[in-house]
Order: sequence, then structure tokens, then C-alpha cells
Amino acid sequence: MTPAELSRTVLRSVRGAVEERELSVPVPARIVVQPPPRPGCGDYASNVALQLAKPAGRPAREVAEILRKRLAGTAGIDRVEIAGPGFLNFTLGDGALVALVRDVLAQGTAYGDRSAGDGPVAGRASAARPRPGGRAAVVGEALERIGAAAGRTGRADGPPALVPAPDDLATLTARLGTDEARWILLRPAAHDPVRVPERPVQRESNPRFRVQYAHARTRALVRNAADLGFMSEPGGVGAPAADGSGAELRPAPASAHALHTLLAGHPSVVDAAARLRAPDRLVRHLEATADAFFRWHDDCPPLPVGEQKPLAVHRARLALAEATGTVLANGLRLLGISAPEHL
Repeated sequence: MTPAELSRTVLRSVRGAVEERELSVPVPARIVVQPPPRPGCGDYASNVALQLAKPAGRPAREVAEILRKRLAGTAGIDRVEIAGPGFLNFTLGDGALVALVRDVLAQGTAYGDRSAGDGPVAGRASAARPRPGGRAAVVGEALERIGAAAGRTGRADGPPALVPAPDDLATLTARLGTDEARWILLRPAAHDPVRVPERPVQRESNPRFRVQYAHARTRALVRNAADLGFMSEPGGVGAPAADGSGAELRPAPASAHALHTLLAGHPSVVDAAARLRAPDRLVRHLEATADAFFRWHDDCPPLPVGEQKPLAVHRARLALAEATGTVLANGLRLLGISAPEHL
């Protein structure tokens, strides 16, 4: 279940409560669901009950309880809990993770990019309307690609008002390399200054390297699995049974659900980056995805260890790693940064 699907599901529960006169409120046009602010609070959260409490003339937790009962047992949702003054926290079932991985792998380059397969969008736009040099050029080109990916087909606005970089683009590229130069220009928000390192650092303390390394690691896992004679297949990624049957002994850990949330949110992040003209949102999302991948990888190694034979759970974990690589590659491409197969 994607955030958009969950949003529609919650909206249907509100509409049902209104139609059956459990609530007397105007039905909102849309409902926002997003990752919770703190770990351990489910996969997604919504403040819809707090928004409806005043027009309903009822406490927010009472409104939340009405919606919780309606949403409990919905396919793809494992738990619905009420937190704080009336937030609804949703924990998705493992089936939702499997469905998402299958969807990402099926869409490939089209996942989160409606322009996939249409050719070099940024090149066409740049030829028609030259961009100024420096940071504005890099941000403008990225916004062309991100806007097209989000389905915004009209004439693109120029980049927002930017704090200028301390060096011109040619100087930065010569000093840091193309990928690093683009990353440091795109990473800060428009109103934030650009901090230029003395030299590019090829280690995990460098966010750009960490994202590219995460992608390269997913590709290496696929190659190594092929050497061991197995391929990816979406399925449960929890701990395998001790009898060697390949069945799951435990559900997917919290790190898998955290990674699932980031992969599912990729299309909405692309849309927000286009709508707000803020490519830094996509940069931060890629960093979070890479970090979540490494945490999950440590919890759930995708490859067999030692003399262990590949099991169904290893094929499932490999599929999740492959889907992560797809999302990282798609995001890097929109930023105009390479997604290396080897690093």
C-alpha cells in the first residue's frame, strides 16, 4: 500500500462515517498521511482526527477512535493505533511490502518518473531556453527533469531565488568532479548557503558517496546472487525458519518497514520537489533511503552466509535490495548525478 492508497483508504473511512452519521463534518478533499516524526510509531501517521474534531464538536481522540474502528482489518493495514491527542498511526502488513517491491521492479525507470522513456527532457528544455551559469544552472536543469517526472508538462519556472555558490560551476567541477559539484549545489535549500569541501571524500561520511555506494551495493548483491545461482523474487523478508525450509520465522523487522516507507514515498517526494521547486527535498530523501538500506542490510543480509543454501527469504531480500537500487538510480538520474554499478 502506497501513501496515496492509504490516504484514499482513510478518506473512504471518513466518508463512510459521515454517510452513516457517526460524524457530522464536511468530507475533506484529501487526507495527508506521512511517515511519523519518531521511530516506533508505525509506518505512517495522519492528523485527520485533529482536523475534524472542531467541526465535529467532539474530542479528537473520540473522532480518531471512530476512524480506527473503521480502518481496523483493512487489507494491507496490520495495526491502527491512536497516539497523543488524536494522531492515527498505521502499521502496514508484510503483504504491503511485498506488493510495493513487486510494483517498483515492474515499473523500473518509470517508478516515480512519468517522463521515463521520453528522452533527455532537460536537454530539450536547455536547448530552447539557456540557463545562467553556476548554481542556478544546476538547479534549473534538475527542476526541468523533476517537473517532467512529476507530470508537470507546462513551461517550467526558473530556479527559485538562490544563495549563490562561492565558486563558478566550472571551477567547482574541475576541483570536485561533476557528481560532487552537482550534489553540493543541489543539497542545500534555496535560502541556505553552499558549503564547498576542500576535496571530495570517497567514504560514507560524504552523503553523495553514501547514496552512490548504496546503489552500487544493491547492484553487487544482484551480481553475487547470480554467481550463487539465484535471482530475486518478492516475498517475506523476515527471519527464516531454523529447519531450512525457507519459511519465515518472524515478520519483517522495523528496519524493513522503514525502508518500505521511503521507497513507497519516492513518487510523492518527486511531486513535492517539483511543486515546491525544491530539488533539495529529493536529495534528502535519497540520503534517508540509503541510510535505511544499510540499516536493513545489517539486520537482514540478502545473501546466504557460509555454506547456507539460498532460501526463499534470500530471494525476497534480494528483491527488496534491487527495488532500493531502482529508487536510488531513478532519483540520482533526476538530479543529473551518476548511479555507478561499481564503486
